[in-house]
Amino acid sequence: MPGCDAPRRPEPARAYAELVSDNALGDFLRARRARLGPEDLGLASYGRRRVPGLRREEVAVLAGVNGDYYARLEQGRERHPSPQVLNALGDALRLDGESRDHLFRLAGAARDARGSAAVRRVSPELRALLDGYAHTPALVLDAALDVLAANALAAALFSPFRRLDNLALMAFLDPVARSFYRHWPEVAETTVASLRHGTGPDPEHSRLREVVDALLAAGDEFATLWHAHAVRLKGQGPKELDHPEVGALSLTYQTFDVRAAPGQQLVVYHAAPHTPSAQALSLLGSLHAPPFTC
Repeated sequence: MPGCDAPRRPEPARAYAELVSDNALGDFLRARRARLGPEDLGLASYGRRRVPGLRREEVAVLAGVNGDYYARLEQGRERHPSPQVLNALGDALRLDGESRDHLFRLAGAARDARGSAAVRRVSPELRALLDGYAHTPALVLDAALDVLAANALAAALFSPFRRLDNLALMAFLDPVARSFYRHWPEVAETTVASLRHGTGPDPEHSRLREVVDALLAAGDEFATLWHAHAVRLKGQGPKELDHPEVGALSLTYQTFDVRAAPGQQLVVYHAAPHTPSAQALSLLGSLHAPPFTC
């Protein structure tokens, strides 16, 4: 009512600012430390604990860092630990992938992707999703463009190749590639640019280096594109193919990051409905369908 001395609400920007600490890294470390007890980590508990959770010195020992240095991290007197220290703290505090990513962001550091890039197992849930695309080719790739999983129609789509194992090796080393991809030079450029992008998060990715070394040794075409240093994330675009069993295919593809497995990408190919390409994909699926058994 007018004239009442009702308390005024703080302005939205100020209200948000009051909730955000200027020591977000330290707050996060303290909160995660409080969620773990020595019994969770197989440590002996000694003395009375004034607050729940691990002591600072226990976290420091688990992470292999100096106790005073860890205290400075929590107090905000040290704000930029190295990726090695952050990974050690993530292990000590039993952080999952998302929490570990958040820890790196709070410290303003780039996540060391060597551990995540090695995630090569495709989860059963993702495999079930692939198989659910019965009329759409779909596959899972990693940064080296290794094919980690493919549904039945994707296997049929790439059946002219000797093996469905690595899209880069297939594009450059399998003779069928130049007739399968109707615009092979464009495919070659985007493939190399995608491999270059993969070296950004993890320059020491052993499998990616193995693929690049094999392609560099195979000929000058790849080497020329590689040394151009073009970088492009595999995202979306057209794909013009010529399949020996069903003829020309005009498809589009979309790429999605698999958040549950950093480094993995889900690629889905699509034909516009009621087009010759859609009919050709349907025919291809029929040709490669397993025989019916009673």
